[in-house]
Amino acid sequence: MMKRTMILAAIAVTGTAVAALAHSGATGVVKDRMEAMKAMGDAVKTVTPMMRGEAEYDADVMREAARTFQEHSGEAMTELFPEGSNQAPSEAKDLIWSDWERFEDLARQLEVHAEGLEGAAGNGLAGGGNMGTGSMMGGSSGMGSGSMMGGSSMMGSGSGMMGDAATGMMSAEDIAQMPADAAFNMASQVCSACHSRFRAEDD
Repeated sequence: MMKRTMILAAIAVTGTAVAALAHSGATGVVKDRMEAMKAMGDAVKTVTPMMRGEAEYDADVMREAARTFQEHSGEAMTELFPEGSNQAPSEAKDLIWSDWERFEDLARQLEVHAEGLEGAAGNGLAGGGNMGTGSMMGGSSGMGSGSMMGGSSMMGSGSGMMGDAATGMMSAEDIAQMPADAAFNMASQVCSACHSRFRAEDD
């Protein structure tokens, strides 16, 4: 049940951002990062049915999603957040710039986990089951009110399995040896941690 709750939190990665992009006239770097989040959200939606056991697992689809995450993570993500770029409709907290090292760490973690996920795609799901060790993004395809980075996470506050990037983050090579759903879950947790800490919630 907890896995499904985590999944539901993660699947909504870009719901708010996409709606803002469509309806609020975002421009410049704010628009660019909303588009990046939308691309990742679209990738999530392509793998969601597989993670829920509603579609046959397709390693090529998972690889393509992983490549999308790689494209928009690491430095590609951080360069979309120049200091002071939190004007409406941006929902970025000022905390991003006062805790830049943590934000940068999470962006880098996502890049590493996405690279590992690409390698893990060919491993299939754990035990051949629907969700194996759990995938955070396999819930409802609705993307209306949550955020892929919005729910609780083992990485959310710097505690738990992967709370501190400086203390033993797994390598992409290690992650590539895991079942695909486990690798996907780990990438999802990075996203959840980032949104939980750095995205302003709607009133």
